[in-house]
Amino acid sequence: MNSTKIYVNGEFIGKCENPDEFVSEMREKRRRNEISNEMNITHYDKTSEVYIWNDSGRARRPLIIVKNGVPLLKEEHVQQLRDGKIDWDYLIENGIVEYLDAEEEENSYISLWINELNKDHTHLEIDPATILGICTGFIPFSNHNASPKNTMEAGMVKQALGLYVSNYMFRTDTRAHLLHHPQTPIVKTRVSDIAGYDKRPSGQNVIVAVMSFEGYNMEDALILNKASLERGLARSSFFRSYETFEKKYPGGQADRFGVPKKDVRGYRSEDSYKYLDEDGIINPESVVDQGDVLIGKTSPPRFLEEIDEFGSTNEKRRESSVTVRNGEKGVVDAVILTETVEGNNLAKVRIRDTRQPELGDKFASRHGQKGVVGLILSQEDVPFTESGVVPDIIINPHAIPSRMSIGQVLEMVAGKVGSIDGEKIDGTPFNNSIESEIKNSLVDNGFEAAGCESLYNGMTGERFDTEIFVGVAYYQKLHHMTTDKMYARSRGPVQVLTRQPTEGRAREGGLRFGEMERDCLIGHGSALALKERLLDESDKYETIVCSECGMLSVHDHIRNKIYCPICGEVESFPVEIAYAFKLLLDELKSLCIFPKLTLEDKA
Repeated sequence: MNSTKIYVNGEFIGKCENPDEFVSEMREKRRRNEISNEMNITHYDKTSEVYIWNDSGRARRPLIIVKNGVPLLKEEHVQQLRDGKIDWDYLIENGIVEYLDAEEEENSYISLWINELNKDHTHLEIDPATILGICTGFIPFSNHNASPKNTMEAGMVKQALGLYVSNYMFRTDTRAHLLHHPQTPIVKTRVSDIAGYDKRPSGQNVIVAVMSFEGYNMEDALILNKASLERGLARSSFFRSYETFEKKYPGGQADRFGVPKKDVRGYRSEDSYKYLDEDGIINPESVVDQGDVLIGKTSPPRFLEEIDEFGSTNEKRRESSVTVRNGEKGVVDAVILTETVEGNNLAKVRIRDTRQPELGDKFASRHGQKGVVGLILSQEDVPFTESGVVPDIIINPHAIPSRMSIGQVLEMVAGKVGSIDGEKIDGTPFNNSIESEIKNSLVDNGFEAAGCESLYNGMTGERFDTEIFVGVAYYQKLHHMTTDKMYARSRGPVQVLTRQPTEGRAREGGLRFGEMERDCLIGHGSALALKERLLDESDKYETIVCSECGMLSVHDHIRNKIYCPICGEVESFPVEIAYAFKLLLDELKSLCIFPKLTLEDKA
């Protein structure tokens, strides 16, 4: 018989002849509390290897131990837990509950429900919902969704705006979003109760109609009711903090707060400093726009003793004020004056900007159904139900079948029942009895069991021929907003090294014309458009090339001579190239490679 290798935290430490006995004995020792309960052991039969892990950073989850088809957690344990006579640690120390990691789960056979247990099962779930993490645990009826949609929502719930902390008014986060009227969801899960989601909600309950409307909610776009927005739906504030301090330099020089004088190098304009107080710091509640100075500051010159034209040394200070970022605006929300650890004066300014939803803002339900606003419709034009209810959001029916996010359909029906009955609905996954209860409750309240209703066209008043699915869903506003992303550029700064436009919206950069866009123009045969984008509007550079050796020639402006560094004063010709190509030639020369350019007549 082949002996089985044993690894501890990935390191080979020895072999054993009876791996099954060894593994079961180690597990029993763990359950008897003879060794650490954080140890996990796994036997891989195919490769004859036993892995023991006790390192940090493993995701582990608790399960009830099962022996001979009977769970070790008895009713008396549950009652003692309720009475406070025993605690969670007691269950672990007495081998009733244990934590498994992803490796040891490979050797386990876990039952979801107690009534499904058989002799082969090794563990029982405490609750089927514990399979899910915290983010996915917020999704109601998640067992009815396709798994990628649950994964997408787990990522998006982190981007949703809400009340991120209760002491936001005392904090100076670099950037922060705050939803003005967060609501607790009508359809919730037990995981959200345990996590305390209702204390810090990040969304709002909205009436949703599933229908196409004039093509404005094509693909995943959604239509918003303008009246809902005016009542405060999805309204939020964006906070941005700026800070600077009076730095001390060698030689006794230091930065100074204050309104810069006109003789300071880099003086902006009188208009830029209009909101500053005498101490050079802006006043609260001032309305500011991009480029406005928030904290006036001057710094000493970079080089000591700069000599002026009369030969005397004169300290000419330079402007180093803090200004509002390019593309941002708002109201000064708070001004804080304090000191750094070194004892230097420190100034912080927080700016507040109110954001009302606009075209292009991103929203998502709790089922991975994300979309951007395609139209904001006046309330009189929005379709309405027989009882006069007007939806807040209209989404496209094509978003449901291929995505298989049936959880959203169930949430909308459950939300409708919760709204009518005035109570919250438990949408914890794997709760199969809830569906029939919801349908019965809808029928009892005079609605159709499927949640469909007759809608009337707000523009013509005519009834739509088909019934439309209307319900209440919990929607999240995500922090991807048009205001932060909208950008255009005509002219702007270029990089020093390559002379190509800078990169990124924050640096007033160029709009990237990538490889695939280039391929499109080549395919269309648009040679001049391609030349304009990639050369004329980028890093066009005129140089002179030696006709003899193909080396770049030198233009000596002082002597007004053109000569080749190798051939001397021979004929050279002007050539238009990209500066990035000229840079490449120079870098090749620095590697002792001689690049030659072969000149031909222009066709």
